[in-house]
Amino acid sequence: MKFLNKIINELLAQNADLSAFNIVLPGKRPIVFIRQILEENNYSGFLPKFFTIEELIDQIADKQPIQGISVWLFAFDVYKSLNLIPNDDFADFLKWFPTLLKDWDDILKFSESDQAVLQYMFDEERIKEWAQDLGEDDDVPRKKFLNFWRNMNVFLPVLKQKLQGKNWATSGMIHETAKSKIIDFAKNTPNKFVFCGFNAFTPVEEKLVRSLLQWDKGQCFFQGDHYYFDDERQEAGKFLRNHKTWKEFNDSRAFQWIEDDFNQSKNIKVYEVSGNVTQTKILPEIFKEIENKTYSNTAVVLLDENLLPASLDVMYAVENLNITMGFPLKNLSFSNAIKQLFYLQKQLEKNKSSYYYRDIFPILEELPKSIEDEQIIIQFKSKIEERNIVYISKKLLNELLSELSYFNLLQKADSTNVYLDLLIDFCKQIKWLEIDDIQYENVSHFENAFRIIKNQVAPYDFQIKMETLEILINQHVNTESIDFQGEPLRGLQIMGLLETRLLNFENVIMLSVNEGKLPLGNSQNTYIPFDIRRFFDLHTFLENDSIYAYHFYRLIQDSKNVHLLFNALSSGVNTGEKSRFITQIEMESSHHIEHLIIENSSEPITTQPIEIPKTDIVLERLEKWKEKVSASHLTSYLYNPIDFYLSKILKTSETDEIEEELSVKNYGNLVHYSLQEVYEVLKGKVLKENDLKESIKAVDKYIDVAIEKLKHQPEFYEKGMNFIHKAIAKKVIESVLNVDLELVKSGNKLEILDIEKRFENVDFYLDENTKDRISFFGFIDRIDRLNGTLRIIDYKTAKIKNLTVKIDENNVDEYFLNSERKQALQLCIYQYVVQNLPEFWGLPIETGIWSFAEARKGVVSLQFEKGNIDDAMKSIKSLILEILDPNLTFIEDIKSY
Repeated sequence: MKFLNKIINELLAQNADLSAFNIVLPGKRPIVFIRQILEENNYSGFLPKFFTIEELIDQIADKQPIQGISVWLFAFDVYKSLNLIPNDDFADFLKWFPTLLKDWDDILKFSESDQAVLQYMFDEERIKEWAQDLGEDDDVPRKKFLNFWRNMNVFLPVLKQKLQGKNWATSGMIHETAKSKIIDFAKNTPNKFVFCGFNAFTPVEEKLVRSLLQWDKGQCFFQGDHYYFDDERQEAGKFLRNHKTWKEFNDSRAFQWIEDDFNQSKNIKVYEVSGNVTQTKILPEIFKEIENKTYSNTAVVLLDENLLPASLDVMYAVENLNITMGFPLKNLSFSNAIKQLFYLQKQLEKNKSSYYYRDIFPILEELPKSIEDEQIIIQFKSKIEERNIVYISKKLLNELLSELSYFNLLQKADSTNVYLDLLIDFCKQIKWLEIDDIQYENVSHFENAFRIIKNQVAPYDFQIKMETLEILINQHVNTESIDFQGEPLRGLQIMGLLETRLLNFENVIMLSVNEGKLPLGNSQNTYIPFDIRRFFDLHTFLENDSIYAYHFYRLIQDSKNVHLLFNALSSGVNTGEKSRFITQIEMESSHHIEHLIIENSSEPITTQPIEIPKTDIVLERLEKWKEKVSASHLTSYLYNPIDFYLSKILKTSETDEIEEELSVKNYGNLVHYSLQEVYEVLKGKVLKENDLKESIKAVDKYIDVAIEKLKHQPEFYEKGMNFIHKAIAKKVIESVLNVDLELVKSGNKLEILDIEKRFENVDFYLDENTKDRISFFGFIDRIDRLNGTLRIIDYKTAKIKNLTVKIDENNVDEYFLNSERKQALQLCIYQYVVQNLPEFWGLPIETGIWSFAEARKGVVSLQFEKGNIDDAMKSIKSLILEILDPNLTFIEDIKSY
């Protein structure tokens, strides 16, 4: 810590007792390092007092600071009392007041008079510069702009007066109050102040420093470098060059210190990285280059706080870590659950008659829960998924979840105040559960936030909507973070750029050195145009760029190894452009810079297919399987042997998932079940025209029965794509009935013999000598008799393909070892089964498929161009023997797309 060491040595040379000094710093982070330096110097006296400059200004102003939610509520109360137009409610007020407050604080800090700036914004001539003709319509943006500043010229002076009446002050008002007291403070204070490492000052801060210098009660130590100080083009030295011109610096008081460290030998590497998180993956490689494996003189600077979790993941091997940036509260799971709760409440405020399942599930998944709650949630999700309920009625929710400990949070709140009480009680309750430390901290922060907001809202009598309460909580949470405990004086330091002030490190690793991150660029959220900010000497993005430039150059000027990583991928708000500061040191500095390109590309993952050997237990289960073999088992094996293994050997099944849009499978089931209901009524009859016409009229009734069979809610089909799917299903069913009607009208005799015909124990011998056999079982969708010919019909959602069989002696063994022929395979098994059922012996048989995709075609029959059913069964036997062969493994069939 070269700069801090230099300051301490200078002060000890002036006075062996440092308690005489008040050290003023830009932030509190360096205090721990100053104490370490004093310990290393064997200093045994009293410590100096430490202040941030904000604390010193607050002390001089002697006002009670007010900020955030407190000032918003107070300001809204004042705004309502003035009856200004538009008469915004609190939610609308919050859309513009936080930005205005920032602008007002800027005006109070940097301009001579806030009233002058407000008047200027409203000034008629100013408006005329960009809009000569405002027109008569009050809704015109120009008119709104003018009216806004007219209101602000009334509102802000009254707000200031009301705040002063309570001795409260915003940060801008504190500066304004301190301004008039600084001369007296500098004249009368008995203390000596040491200002360390400052760069940019507000006018009040500058006045304070200069006044103390004039009364010889202050001294300044700046940390600059000739590289950017001497060059007028370098924005990093902009403020220091200005400070050098102060009259207080003269022959008797030198401007201290401008070093020549930046041009000393450095190892600078710039990494162009494909991807944001990918930057963190390079850290272990960079750490290998660092000789000191305690990393006690190394800093990882994250310009994007969102990279902290990923960075920590790759630093698991680093023994000592000190994280000076907090983990944002908003990024934790409990925070997401609270967001979901408020979203749910906003939906309920709209008088929704039911709950959308996606609004409920994330809350139940992410909120901490007891074992009892866990069981209730599992049963609830199971029932909702089984019945495919997309919109859950309030009655059903109450029926399934009323025993849940926090069920009241899912109900529409009586008021925001009541809801805050429920949330506070809930936080107290879950802190007794077995949750990890980070979760506990997360819940505690939220409990505190809910209490603060409740207490702050209590004095005011205006109504706060749930949406507004959410904004207040989000605002509070966005500024909160969970602090880490670490080793501040040893090990690797992980910090943001502002935490590096006054500190120096031999090794600096900086991530996200992108334009828009460093510097932030023209991203100021303000109502005051750039030219007016310049006119009144308010800070613009240009000053902010200069401040960031100084932090960047100051951090690397004393370092030896600098690693600058930037994300080269364009995505979202990231342009993939490296920071212009990198370009500046590439073009203007004397350093040799090594460039590395890190591609986030990888070779295609050549995963080996899953291979399952047929162990004794697998063979045992295959023997059991032989007792009940269905055609679908064989087609499953053809599609992918691993699917067969998972479902038929391991007996696993896919979990139910809620379908917001009817799946292909369930669309097929809807048509299938409807046809089953239709023809069940007609079973055993020779069909008449009237039977079919009556069935066509009653299609809606049969579809409703099918929906009930699917366990779907009727409202699932009332709108959107599902309404269309249901309408298409109805058309398909009518097409099937119409095909049959045309057959009957044409004089054909059509008789429905069976629907969903179940068969089992139909033996098929694999070896006649040993009597080794399997038994077929299954269901045939429809069996009818058309003009004396028995028709075995299978319904399919898909189109028909490969129903013409061409088997000869050359291909008989492998003919059905092809998933493209699975429809024909299934029909051959059905034909074999029916031929072996006593009730159908001796009847002429035709097997076929009726495709819902081409319903008007009717039944398309299986045709043998070569071979016959016996040859087909030989090929099927070959397939079954392959499945049973102990020497063949189940190998995954990887589909190429």
